[in-house]
Order: sequence, then structure tokens, then C-alpha cells
Amino acid sequence: MGNRNIIGARVTEARTAQGILQKDLLARMQVVGVDISLPALSLLEGQKRPVSDIELKALSEILNVDARWLLGQI
Repeated sequence: MGNRNIIGARVTEARTAQGILQKDLLARMQVVGVDISLPALSLLEGQKRPVSDIELKALSEILNVDARWLLGQI
């Protein structure tokens, strides 16, 4: 794991708990207007790239989790 963000591991946790594949998460993100590539998502989940506020908001909504949970605050 990298150290470029603090939400990557929780994104992976929420995504896999819901049975969502990375490609499906990407498609859902594109539907809400957030364009991200598969390599970029892999780097995000591996905590090897920063996450924008727009991506954080979209991930929270798509995965139906509180953004504070993704940030490790709750």
C-alpha cells in the first residue's frame, strides 16, 4: 500500500463487500460525470495516487457509505 491517500483501502473494502467489480465502479463513476481509468482506480485503491474531492464525493455516493467513513473518521 502507498501513502498518497487514506481512502483507498476502504474503497476496496466497500466495493468488494457489495460485490462490485472495479470495471462496474468505473462505469458508475462515469454515469455521475467522474471520468477515471482502470489504472487510476487501481492506484487509488492501492493508495498510490491522491483522490480529488469530486472523486471522494462520487465514491461515497456510489458505494453508499459516509465520506467520513472513507476518511477513517467514523
